[in-house]
Amino acid sequence: MQIRWFGHSAFEIVSDENLKILIDPFISNNPVCPVTVEEVDADIICVTHGHADHFGDAMEIANRTGAIIVSNHEHSVYLAKQGFEVIGMNIGGTVKIHDIKITMVNSIHSADMDFIEEIGAGGSSTGYIIQLEKGRKIYHSGDTGLFGDMKTVIRDIYAPQIALLPIGDRYTMGPFEASIAAKWINPEILIPMHYNTFPVIKQDAEEFAHRVESINKETKVVILEPGQIYKE
Repeated sequence: MQIRWFGHSAFEIVSDENLKILIDPFISNNPVCPVTVEEVDADIICVTHGHADHFGDAMEIANRTGAIIVSNHEHSVYLAKQGFEVIGMNIGGTVKIHDIKITMVNSIHSADMDFIEEIGAGGSSTGYIIQLEKGRKIYHSGDTGLFGDMKTVIRDIYAPQIALLPIGDRYTMGPFEASIAAKWINPEILIPMHYNTFPVIKQDAEEFAHRVESINKETKVVILEPGQIYKE
């Protein structure tokens, strides 16, 4: 299994059986992404919410690769009308695609579709628990503030070993709140995201790592540069 960060909240997960799962594929307009849309492949694309810096190039990639798009119900209705193969779901639900289990979980954030000409209702903002073929669980929180379910639902019920959490502040948790989230969730590995894409969300990831490791010795913070890979 490997996880490649494209910057911002965009990740590529290559599963144990070599399936490629994209999450929030913000590629072409992402100023820190080191690859082009044409270089990105996918079997499954998960979209956390309808903001342009998360919905990104989901349609372009799905159109070229034939990937299945997973989204909330409202986005699935929109995507189906555009002719895409899409699986709509809602918070608390789980779907299984090619032996990958995908559970949609809550996040605290706005979610309207701002990439269309007139902003359209986008339902709820979400996160995902992605369980790979051998049982390894990855939590992508989506854009979110700190919320109590991280301490109960996310940790106690789903218990992800790997967490991808935003630290940029202003639009999401900042480093202080994200360090508390890390303690609550208690993953083995934490990869920070949604920072340093734009000046307004500039953060020091090393400082964040020291903060996390000072309050929770059981969590290792893995800092990636855009394009770098974490591999197990």
